[in-house]
Amino acid sequence: MLRLSAAQARRIALAATGLAAPRPAVPSRRQVVAANARLGMFQIDSVNILARAHLMPPFSRLGAYEMVDFEAVAWGRKRAMFETWAHEACLVPMATWPLLQWRMDRQDRSKYSVGLAAQLANDRPEFIASVLEQVRDRGALAAAELTGGGSATGKWWGWSDSKMAAEYLFAIGELCVSHRRGAFERVYDLPERVIPAAIRDLPVPDRAEAQRGLLRIAAAATGVATEIDLRAYWRLKPEAKPRVEELVEAGELIPCEVEGWKPQAYIWHEAKTPRRVEAAALLSPFDPLLFERDRALRTLGFHYRIGLYTPKEQRTDGYYVLPFLHGDRIAARVDLKADRKDRVLHVHAANLEDHAETDTTAHALAQELRALSGWLGMERIAVARRGNLASALHDACTG
Repeated sequence: MLRLSAAQARRIALAATGLAAPRPAVPSRRQVVAANARLGMFQIDSVNILARAHLMPPFSRLGAYEMVDFEAVAWGRKRAMFETWAHEACLVPMATWPLLQWRMDRQDRSKYSVGLAAQLANDRPEFIASVLEQVRDRGALAAAELTGGGSATGKWWGWSDSKMAAEYLFAIGELCVSHRRGAFERVYDLPERVIPAAIRDLPVPDRAEAQRGLLRIAAAATGVATEIDLRAYWRLKPEAKPRVEELVEAGELIPCEVEGWKPQAYIWHEAKTPRRVEAAALLSPFDPLLFERDRALRTLGFHYRIGLYTPKEQRTDGYYVLPFLHGDRIAARVDLKADRKDRVLHVHAANLEDHAETDTTAHALAQELRALSGWLGMERIAVARRGNLASALHDACTG
């Protein structure tokens, strides 16, 4: 059986996710689309402490791309992505639409269409039908523009019945997200007005083939992973386990042993193993390399829990902490906030990982912070003296 060292597995994972490649001099709209296709998804999160989560993965790989390009390919007239429930709420490539139809089907609802929304569908089917009819007749609508749903009740994130109905129809594929507006509010429309006809007319695979397709995307995006890692990428249930063995039989996944890994590992048959990785990238807490924390620990040797969802007294590194990838290791973590009013990028804390060297890391991180600051339209960087890297980083940013 193929055997990999921990370092080889780490470099394979970084290459698969696009972090081993040099950044382009001028990132293009096409490269933003290619990054989405390579990763299979950009996870969406509305928190705007720094930059919304879906904006960060292309920045980590491409550098300072134009945000208007992202808006165009995500929600514009010639979009290349659509919103769906993947790992969590995500923007995925248009070509993924047929692979997700089995999960949207009314007879096989995902976990995202159960609970109060499914209860509402059972109790008030005529209201669900009326919401669909309103969108059909009136065009793209936000939940607040739908009639007959009452006011927010607080039962489920303060959602009104209109919001629950729209989310239910979105989860089962009868509505899509047309675009976002205001405070990142979803606007819903019919699939035929969001998904191009050429995509909707593609053959819809059966459940087994669709699962194999999703696992192929996960395998290519992770490079080397366990069976649980591959399923977790799309939140596939244990019923998809046989699909992994089928991909092994087809020669697309190769069983291997990885130093320090207890579970069986699989390497994607087209995965690259670079001799060196010379990355320098700040990573979103929701980056595909990190969003499965167990995999991040196993693959990168990096234990990570985001402070955003942790009680203040239990936070160890800060509120919105981004890991800094330097070379082929996570070298530091920084607690960041963009003050858009005063146009200041605040570094509330900076902490060095045990294996990393202080000055080298500080200078590389300072350069990345300058790039991030300029991309976000900030005019200066303010480094607080908190954390074991803060002093060196302060000097590197001001020197």
